[in-house]
Amino acid sequence: MKKILSVLLFTICKLSFSQVIIGDNVGTATDKTSVLLEFSSTQNKGIILPYITDKTGLNTPGSMILNATTPTAAKVEYYNGTTWVDLSIQTANVSSYLGIQPTAKENTNAKVVIGANTSAADGILVLESTTKAMVLPTVSSYKNIINPAPGMMVLLNNGGIKTLAFYNGNQWSFWSY
Repeated sequence: MKKILSVLLFTICKLSFSQVIIGDNVGTATDKTSVLLEFSSTQNKGIILPYITDKTGLNTPGSMILNATTPTAAKVEYYNGTTWVDLSIQTANVSSYLGIQPTAKENTNAKVVIGANTSAADGILVLESTTKAMVLPTVSSYKNIINPAPGMMVLLNNGGIKTLAFYNGNQWSFWSY
């Protein structure tokens, strides 16, 4: 697994100026001109947000995390530039999941940047562009995702009705737009 992740990160780094599709070579976006990163539309999978046990130094607008500062009251949150916004509604106990996380501290300089050579933004995965964005993994039903992990994020497309969904380890939260 570590070998696969290393190859994936190396590939993403090498393709930092091109569009990256994870899961297949088609993706979900019909118009690829404004896409930096997208995911296969044929799998019931999502993105797992980083588990954070101390968000003290996190102040980059747009950051999204599973806030596990209090593991028995974890929530998915994003930073809007002023404050952390709760996306979970209800808390979850992620204590058992923290046990499988690496115990070593993160290298603060380690990050993957797509869209530029460097970025001043702090983050694990930084999409650096003023004209391109990420297309989230899209699924038809969150119920088709077997054993979702805490911090999972997907875009539900139920017959054209699109909803952003987050799993905090206890329940799904839904945000329509």
